[in-house]
Amino acid sequence: MLGPQGFIAGTIEIDAGGRVQHIDGAAVDEAAVRESPLPIVLPGFIDLHVHGGAGRDVMDGGDAAAQVAQCHAGHGTTSLLATTMTAPFADLETAFTALRAACESRAPRSARVLGVHLEGPYINAGKLGAQPDFTRPVSTQEIAHLHAIAPIRLITLAPEAARNMEEVARLVQAGHVVQIGHTQGSYEDGVQALACGARGFTHLFNAMTGLHHREPGMAGAALAHATYAEIIPDLLHVHPGAIRVALRAIPRLYCVTDSTSATGMPDGQYRLGRQTVNKCLGGVRLADGTLAGSTLTMDQALRNLVTRLGLGLAEASARLSTFAADFLGISDRGHLAPGAWADIVVLDRDLEVQDVYIEGAPI
Repeated sequence: MLGPQGFIAGTIEIDAGGRVQHIDGAAVDEAAVRESPLPIVLPGFIDLHVHGGAGRDVMDGGDAAAQVAQCHAGHGTTSLLATTMTAPFADLETAFTALRAACESRAPRSARVLGVHLEGPYINAGKLGAQPDFTRPVSTQEIAHLHAIAPIRLITLAPEAARNMEEVARLVQAGHVVQIGHTQGSYEDGVQALACGARGFTHLFNAMTGLHHREPGMAGAALAHATYAEIIPDLLHVHPGAIRVALRAIPRLYCVTDSTSATGMPDGQYRLGRQTVNKCLGGVRLADGTLAGSTLTMDQALRNLVTRLGLGLAEASARLSTFAADFLGISDRGHLAPGAWADIVVLDRDLEVQDVYIEGAPI
């Protein structure tokens, strides 16, 4: 079990309210953990960028978010941010109206929906990625209206677009976490946005200006100055070598799935907001070949970090749980310690999920 001071061989007690009451045991090194036949107990995964799963998309409304949360819970994700797409205001309003219930109460056997990640529409039309072109400048009135329906915890925007830079500080003061993404901004734009209060970068390297030795770009700003950034470790969105660069440069780089409705589904056509996407050979793409989110799950992300990139299990766990919680300012998730929620993933020696506990309840 991975506790506050490292791995221990011991027990964890959960109180009637679903929180960790007591942890007891003797310290063991990580090599012994990997060699032991006993199950491996880690903090539940926290995914701050989830569009869909099990054939459902957050933008569908209705019970889509609950179905998505249930899909990801089976892969060890115990809490997540439901992530919306760039869309007309009416579409966002419909999605948020359905998300209210998902944020207020956790459906059985489902991950906790901590709130909404508003990915756009305040992005650069020149770096849409798989987002449809309904971009517009930041509207604090629009954000306030949507936030009153369901809590917006995280906003992705392009700081160089329209009047966005001057709005970053206002959004932070209003209690939102701001990160930079879908951007054609320069290195200087990134540095300025961080100075204004932006805290991180959305799917690092993807849909942003790249690093060149005479034009460092937004990726250069992240590598030089960021404490936090999210990255998609499906080994398709980002080359393993580039992930290693980011791991050395960004102290609290954390992992997300950017998962779509195609997650957990067979090859075929699915929806991503208003876009039609195609799942084939493990990837999700628009008709023109553009990557359109992923089918990654957090347990597979763990295996990629450990077996393909060579990270230790404790470090990989931090990048799948602790750092995301810290980024959002959450103190009672992302680690196993007395008083924290008993969000737990139980794994075998091959890092396959054996059991999941969410707020103390087995799913």
